[in-house]
Amino acid sequence: MILLASMIESIQIALLLVILVWIYSWAKENLGSDKLAILFAVIVVFLTFYSFPELIWMGVILFVFATFGKELFSRLNPFHGGGLN
Repeated sequence: MILLASMIESIQIALLLVILVWIYSWAKENLGSDKLAILFAVIVVFLTFYSFPELIWMGVILFVFATFGKELFSRLNPFHGGGLN
């Protein structure tokens, strides 16, 4: 049980770092300042994911759904005959 908790915590830290870099690159592009982008990314990640670590998994679920969900919905279109093609 301890090994599973440790593994989940390690995965959360890795995902947190990926999200931090992603928010930083977005903020750097939109804000124009490196220092302001770092500050913005750290504040957003701290307030969102450090306070509520479950939100990391919601982001992963949304990413997977956005990536693979389009194909699934195109196959399961109830308005055009329904069923799998």
